[in-house]
Amino acid sequence: MTTPTRIGRTELPDEQRQALRRAVGWEWFTIAYTSVTIAVIALVVGNSQAMRTAWIEDMLSLIPQIAFLVALIFIRKRPSVKHPYGLHRVMGIGHLVAGVALLAVGLNLAVEAVTGLIAGEHPTVGTVQLFGQTIWLGWLMVAVMAVVIVGPVFFYGPAKAKLAPVLHNKLLYADADMAKADWQTTVASIVGVLGVGVGVWWLDGAAALVISLGIIWDGWRNTKTAVIDLMDQRARTYDSKHPHPLAGEVLATMRSQPWVKEAGVRMRDQGQVFHIEAFVVPHKGKVTLRQTTDLSERIADLDWKVQEVVVVPIDRIPDGADTSGPE
Repeated sequence: MTTPTRIGRTELPDEQRQALRRAVGWEWFTIAYTSVTIAVIALVVGNSQAMRTAWIEDMLSLIPQIAFLVALIFIRKRPSVKHPYGLHRVMGIGHLVAGVALLAVGLNLAVEAVTGLIAGEHPTVGTVQLFGQTIWLGWLMVAVMAVVIVGPVFFYGPAKAKLAPVLHNKLLYADADMAKADWQTTVASIVGVLGVGVGVWWLDGAAALVISLGIIWDGWRNTKTAVIDLMDQRARTYDSKHPHPLAGEVLATMRSQPWVKEAGVRMRDQGQVFHIEAFVVPHKGKVTLRQTTDLSERIADLDWKVQEVVVVPIDRIPDGADTSGPE
C-alpha cells in the first residue's frame, strides 16, 4: 500500500508526509506483531478465563490499525460534486467502528466473567511436557504475557503517540493510547493465572473482569469521541481535550485586516483537515473580491490542515460562531 502524499485537495508538507509514512509502517508492524502474539497466546491459553479475555483483547486491538489503513485509501480522493467535502470522514467512521466493536465485545466478556464468578467456576491450569521436563502451564502463560507486552508499551505505542499530533489523527491517537495501556491487561492476566496456581480460584475471573472493564472503557471513550466529532462539534485537538488553537489564529488574522470590524469563525473538523467558515462584518458595509480572496489565502497559509476556507461578508456574526478563540 503506497502512502498518500495528498489528502483531499491538501498536499502534505514534508513533516506530515514523513509522519504518515512512518505511521503506515508502524500500523503494518503492529498487525504483524499482534498476529504473532495472538498465535502464541493461543498455544498457552488453557482454561484460564483471564488469558482467554486477554487473547480476545489482542484480536480486538487489530481493528484500529485495519480501520486506519482502509481509511487512507479513501481520504486521498479529491472532493467532488457527489462528496463536496471529500471523504475525510472515513477516518472518523473507522474510529467509530473500532469503538463500537470494543464496547460490544467488552460488555459480553464482562457478563461472562461475572457469570463465572457467581457460578463459582474453578479454572484449572495443567502441566505440559517441554524438552523432556514437566512444567506447570501457568509459568508459560506468565512468560508469554510478559514478553508480548514489550511491543505495545515500549515500541509502537509511544511511536504512534508521537505521530498522532503531527498528523492530527484521532484514530491513530486512540490506537496508541490503547497500546500504551496494555500493561494493565498483562498484569491482570498474570495475577489471574498465579491466583489459580496458589488456589485462589476467583482471581482468574476477577482478572478477566478487570480486563473486560478496560475494553469497555476504551470502547466507550472512543465511541463517544467519534460520535461527537461526526456531529460537527467545535474543532478540538488530536486528543479531544481542548478546543483547537487554530481558531484563535484565524480570528487574529481576520481582525488584523483594517477593513474588518467584527469577526467570527466556524471550524469543522473533517477528520484530519479543517473546513473553515470565516464570517466578517466590514467597517464600511462593503468589501471587495480582492479583500476576501486575500483574507482566504492568509487563513489557508496558517496551517496545512486548512482544507478549505469560505469568507462570508455579513452584517451580523451568526449565532454559534466562535468569536473568542480557545479558552
